[in-house]
Amino acid sequence: MIFANRALLAHGWACNVRVSIEGGRIARIEKGAAARPGDAVVDTLLPALANLHSHSFQRAMAGMTEYRMAGRDSFWTWRELMYRFTAHLDPDQIEAIAAFVFLEMQEAGYASVGEFHYLHHQPDGTPYADLGELSVRIAAAADRTGIGLTHLPVLYTYGGAGETPLQAGQARFGNDVDRFADLVARARSAVGALPEDCRVGIAPHSLRATSPRDLTRVLAAHEGGPVHIHVAEQPKEVADISEWLGARPVDWLLRNAPVGPDWCLIHATHMTEAETQGLAASGAVAGLCPITEANLGDGPFNGPQYLKAGGAFGIGSDSNVLISLTEELRILEYSQRLRDVARNVMVVGEGSVGERLYLGAARGGAKALGRNAGRIETGALADLVAIDSNDTALCTLRQNQLLDGLVFAATDRVVTDVWSAGRHAVTGGRHVARDAVVQAYKDAMASVMSAL
Repeated sequence: MIFANRALLAHGWACNVRVSIEGGRIARIEKGAAARPGDAVVDTLLPALANLHSHSFQRAMAGMTEYRMAGRDSFWTWRELMYRFTAHLDPDQIEAIAAFVFLEMQEAGYASVGEFHYLHHQPDGTPYADLGELSVRIAAAADRTGIGLTHLPVLYTYGGAGETPLQAGQARFGNDVDRFADLVARARSAVGALPEDCRVGIAPHSLRATSPRDLTRVLAAHEGGPVHIHVAEQPKEVADISEWLGARPVDWLLRNAPVGPDWCLIHATHMTEAETQGLAASGAVAGLCPITEANLGDGPFNGPQYLKAGGAFGIGSDSNVLISLTEELRILEYSQRLRDVARNVMVVGEGSVGERLYLGAARGGAKALGRNAGRIETGALADLVAIDSNDTALCTLRQNQLLDGLVFAATDRVVTDVWSAGRHAVTGGRHVARDAVVQAYKDAMASVMSAL
């Protein structure tokens, strides 16, 4: 049982709320109640967000790619550094890094993660004896931390648009369609041992890393559930796909693939007005990663037009250069303000920008990961986060201003508790497995750095 001084329920704020959890789901909600012995007592209870897009291994590179080299740095020069780094990671290290990342996410207020996983093989591209070895390690990291996992094995067949061969640095990623099917089956087996809220989707990496023929085959074989794909992150990607397929990537997908509510288009940064409206109308989720998109110089998402068209969105930490729920939402809004030279942009009509961002990301993130979550109501998964309204960043605010304060004035330190499908992983602002997970991460990184 959870007792909250206040809670943001599906239909608005309520005071003195007791939430009963059974089988990982919210079984009962009592308003105007009193705390009872044994209750987890918190200040302010909110629906927890899903982190819809993560490459956990990239967390270990944070701070290593911020030195300007001769010439002009870009996403593409960053990518080359990333390829070189991945050559030094073994399965034990990958598991330790993923567990630490998942812990950081939970301490930041996320209850679940979409792990867009494309490290599959040994550094030279040779499969492990167990084809799904590294998916098994991601599942083990999720089990250790208790996070709600949507595992997204990635189909990555080509090195660039036009079915160009994989580069040496991409060898760990590569599968053809048939081997990918075997990999997904192995991932389903590994994730099947986790709590029932965890699941497996698929992730064709991008149009440049697959082909229309292969995409058709993979989608035809898909057993249902989330489909995630990188799209239109960089102008060069848009230009390359346009030259090869005769259409911009978002436009091509909307015309040639069954894009719908199970889909999540990651980044979708560079879209025309028609593409923006088409993506919104499809029911798919735009997966936005504002910290990474700013770090890599991708450019801002077309937020106002997308919201006006009724589009769903969620947020992810992508490269994990910084894991901060509040900062992702803040940069999403601030990127719009900087582009438009305006304030309070990510809301249609009048209203609280913080509330629109937070609740929109809660709904869209849950949808993208195939989780019945993103709201506090009976029957939904108990993906919940508690914050402390007595923190100095929030203590002067009225109840209807708390989400504005959370998004624009607070840091993740205001998070006190997190439940992932009822698993109480964070208490008092600290993950219950912090000491062991952090030590394993430090040991793994010491080993990695000695090999670089």
